[in-house]
Amino acid sequence: MKKIELGNTPMVTGSRYPSPYDEPCLHRKRWRLGEAARLAQFGVNLLRLAPGAWSSQRHWHAAEDEFVYVLEGEVVLVSEAGEELLKAGDCAGFPSGEPDGHHLQNRSGAEAVILEIGARHPERDAVDYPDIDLAIRAGRRQFVHKDGTPYPPRPK
Repeated sequence: MKKIELGNTPMVTGSRYPSPYDEPCLHRKRWRLGEAARLAQFGVNLLRLAPGAWSSQRHWHAAEDEFVYVLEGEVVLVSEAGEELLKAGDCAGFPSGEPDGHHLQNRSGAEAVILEIGARHPERDAVDYPDIDLAIRAGRRQFVHKDGTPYPPRPK
């Protein structure tokens, strides 16, 4: 058994999205617990959303299931079905291949803490962002416009 020390796990802030799509996600913090445990088949993230922050742009995966569990606070799940409030103890799942663009928004005045779990199939996964001109093609981890034109690399 190997305990993961959260304090020794790198925190990722913000987003890799190209501007301006990164703006709603600038105040999110994510700890990649699955990577810290060297898991290869699925990812596990601890996500902290500041008030006003989004988990991501609304999206769906072609080949990766996703599951979220709210540990603290509350968030609004925005999906093709509309909006639904998720509070601590609530969870939601998103099967791969179902074109149900979804994300979480923290519209409250307090931080929300969410556990994210998802499959890892980057070699065959594609991601669609239905509301914006953004996509990831199967087998690649590069953001492109819907017409396939790549976005320029982010400045480091």
